[in-house]
Parts: sequence; C-alpha cells; structure tokens
Amino acid sequence: MEIVLIVAAADNGVIGAGGAIPWRLKSDMQRFKAMTVGKPVVMGRKTFVSLRKPLPGRTNIVVTRDANFSAAGAVVTSSLADARAVATGDALRRFATEIAVIGGAEIYNQWFATADRLEVTEVHARPEGDTYFPAIDAAIWQEVARTRNPAGPDDSADFSYVTYIRRRSH
Repeated sequence: MEIVLIVAAADNGVIGAGGAIPWRLKSDMQRFKAMTVGKPVVMGRKTFVSLRKPLPGRTNIVVTRDANFSAAGAVVTSSLADARAVATGDALRRFATEIAVIGGAEIYNQWFATADRLEVTEVHARPEGDTYFPAIDAAIWQEVARTRNPAGPDDSADFSYVTYIRRRSH
C-alpha cells in the first residue's frame, strides 16, 4: 500500500496560518479532489475541523490525542498505527492502492518516515504562517515530475505541481 503525502506549501515552507490556508488555489483544489476521491484520507483533528465537514467520496480518518473528540462522517483514531490499520483496510475494500495523508504539520511529520511519495503543490508566494511542511531532503527524495502553472482566475499565486518518490537504498 503506497503512502502518499499530499500538501500545498509556499516557497517559504508555510502550509497554514491561524488554522487556515493563507492562499486561494481553486485549480489545486480540483487536483486534490481528483487525487483523493475513492481513497482513505488521513488527517489530524485541526485539519478536519478546518474543513468544517467530511470530504465526500473518501473515508476520512482523523488522528487525535483528544479521547473525547468525535466527528460525524469520520473514523476517529488515537494513533498513527490505528490510523494506518483503518486506512489499509479501507483501501483494500475500495481496491485503492494508496493512502492519502493530507495534514496538518504534526501528521505529516509522523508519516514522513514511512511515506513512499510526496505530491507537493509549490505555491510561489511567501505568506506569513505558523505551520510548516518539513524540508524535502534530496538525498531521500527524488523529484520525478514538475509542472509550473500560472495563477488562474481563482488563484492567488503561481504554483507548481511536483512529485517526489522515496529513493530506495541498494
């Protein structure tokens, strides 16, 4: 089962500010949906709350330390291991080959060591923020695709879609 971290990160590494995304990229939201529909999506509690409702067409798996947290339309787990077990079972039932990890920062950090692929939208801006994506180490990650896009009518910045795969040691 492939673990795919999907993130939009600004040129300065920012992925969030005050519980929100500090840019608007409608083009990227369409890509995000296409990459995640029909798959389990793993996220932290704060990310789930920021969405305001479960993402349709996907099994929403929320990881939280808050034992009292419940979320209609989502599976709530208390550990990475539990989230991975639920996501793997869901992916197998759906005949999906991937588990999508969609944030936030703490969840990305927890899954980074076991991820197989990174799907990064590089937002060509440098917004203020309080949440960051980890640095991508070229010794570990190989860039295999890059497409630069100008800002569309509903986008606040130019952006690039970049795919990285984990380098395998021989």
